[in-house]
Amino acid sequence: MAAEVAKKLVEKAGVDVEKLVKLLVKNAAAELTTYYYYTILRANLIGFDGEGLKAVAEDARIEDRNHFEALMPRIYELGGKLPESMVEFHNMSACPPASLPSNPEDVKKIVEVLLKAEQCAVAGYTEICNMTAGKDHRTYDLALAILNEEIEHEAWFTEFLGKGPSGHFRRPNGTNSPFVSKFLH
Repeated sequence: MAAEVAKKLVEKAGVDVEKLVKLLVKNAAAELTTYYYYTILRANLIGFDGEGLKAVAEDARIEDRNHFEALMPRIYELGGKLPESMVEFHNMSACPPASLPSNPEDVKKIVEVLLKAEQCAVAGYTEICNMTAGKDHRTYDLALAILNEEIEHEAWFTEFLGKGPSGHFRRPNGTNSPFVSKFLH
């Protein structure tokens, strides 16, 4: 009955567990749907401008999948579950779909879609961190790890739009999810 103990301890610390689980599920939905939409966006990053972005979009895509994988156990630990319907799961996403722009050859528009998705994720994980700070250490640690990676993704796409240097660098090959990797089994 690990879920009962975890849930009781988090409730005792003053967290609305039902609200927290809903946020975690919505953010897990955002991560999995973003993984899907980023697959489409990445496939359309072609030509001189797009090829340079493809590797960065791939890093963000893989890390978003990892975020989903890391969130899922915590949802169940707190007594929650994922919906049985993928359509329902998609539609409850904390962030709107990162859909391909009407002109799939407009690399700048694709980067703007990527950036908006990352900004939405940053807001979602900031909310979870604020809710769990000092109260639910495990969820806070997980949300903070994801937040760190989402902030880096946002910085990468901001740079591509020419909004100044961020000081963040692309991950070396094969080193995805440096903050979240400790939550992946």
